[in-house]
Amino acid sequence: MLVAELVTTSAAVAATRSRLAKVAALADCLRRAAPDEIAIVVSYLSGELRQRRSGVGWAALRDLPPPAAAPSLEVAEVDRSFARIEAATGPGSSAVRREELAQLFARATADEQRFLAMLAGGELRQGALAGIVTDAVAAAAEVEPATVRRAAMLAGDLPAVAEAAVTEGAAGLARFRLQVGRPVQPMLAKTAPSLEAALQQVEPAAVEWKLDGVRIQVHRNGDDIAVFTRTLDPVGERMPEVVEAVRALPLRSVILDGEAIALRPDGRPRPFQETASRAASRGNIDALREAVPLTPFFFDVLHLDGRDLLDLPASERLSAIEPALPAGAWVPRLAGNDLESAQAFLDDALARGHEGVVVKSVSAPYEAGRRGAGWLKVKPVHTLDLVVLAAEWGHGRRQGFLSNLHLGARDEETGGFVMLGKTFKGLTDELLKWQTARLLELESRHTASTVFVHPQLVVEIAFDGIQTSTRYPGGVALRFARVLRYRDDKGAEEADTIATIRLLHAART
Repeated sequence: MLVAELVTTSAAVAATRSRLAKVAALADCLRRAAPDEIAIVVSYLSGELRQRRSGVGWAALRDLPPPAAAPSLEVAEVDRSFARIEAATGPGSSAVRREELAQLFARATADEQRFLAMLAGGELRQGALAGIVTDAVAAAAEVEPATVRRAAMLAGDLPAVAEAAVTEGAAGLARFRLQVGRPVQPMLAKTAPSLEAALQQVEPAAVEWKLDGVRIQVHRNGDDIAVFTRTLDPVGERMPEVVEAVRALPLRSVILDGEAIALRPDGRPRPFQETASRAASRGNIDALREAVPLTPFFFDVLHLDGRDLLDLPASERLSAIEPALPAGAWVPRLAGNDLESAQAFLDDALARGHEGVVVKSVSAPYEAGRRGAGWLKVKPVHTLDLVVLAAEWGHGRRQGFLSNLHLGARDEETGGFVMLGKTFKGLTDELLKWQTARLLELESRHTASTVFVHPQLVVEIAFDGIQTSTRYPGGVALRFARVLRYRDDKGAEEADTIATIRLLHAART
């Protein structure tokens, strides 16, 4: 299949707001792909390279060779080229990557160059989000969308699932099962406007502390233990405390979901930056462990001693694992929908330095990879994970630094981002320096006062309210927005949606 066919499909998807039309265009493209091209096509139309670390930054894409006059580049050739770019390491690797990139883009037409540049830069957001691509795979394979979604959830690899679905149908999808050692996308929580609203929406419920740690998924198969982040990266070597804690459990096999957090000697959490820095560090682990020890807390179980549990109600999943867990290994929880008791539980969590609580349905299955209504997070200081769209040069003592951030929420319908407002509050001198350097790396264009960037950086924003606004395209704006921190552990596809923000606004008006 020619890359030109993907360019045409991508343009058609971007040109319509109709979900059905998007699915139809994608499914038609998939039907035309050869069996060995399906995984590549699905990856590219989802806006991702198959190579997780291509080593290609925006700076490398600024000086491209003249485009080809006619399309001839095939998707398999592109995949092989990026594989060679990823494999280039050691002395001289930068030159190898530049040469490989030049040869690839010299074969591409102008439209194909734009498509590939956006793909390599993570900015190919034409509305073909994972949910839409999943439905397109189901349409192309003539199987139920729910069957494809479940297979993708268990495999953690939509391109592989797509190849099986289109070439083998439902029989091919049946072989994707929960597998100890292979991580699945974690279940996520939506934001509730208040504790009362969450308890009204979820019944029967349990209320758990919301820890400000790093999400972990731990797999044990005998003596083999693996720890994965929310982005499914293996980090077991960086977290020996977690490995040891799970190895001490009287179990043969298990998949646990939880958080790792750095605590002070008095049990209160350290600042999130310390937890995140420790979890990301690859240096002297023994010294890091001594200085900033990590403590694992678990709140769900997906598999236990040969039995898959994710389809069971939460109450049954927890009952199965409780006998094997020592005191203090599980996140504190309170059962029931009594508002007064839940408020006291929330107040206690806050007094101990935690973020808030999560209200969870005790009858819900584990919905891996979804931000479902079964989990609702409640925090007294509301925060949103937004994407930086641009930044303005500062004045006065901030002269020479990119300061005022343009903030965007994810639009699930279009695959793009909707601006909600600006903020320069909450930025330390150290963060200003880092932010300026990083945003200049992501620059897409600029004016005299503003640098526009490729939407990749996720920033956690605290705010005092949401108001109706005719100034911004989403119809709403944040009041007194301020930066809490950048979320290096999250990608732009995990940012909060404009739909969520409108619901929060409606609940307060």
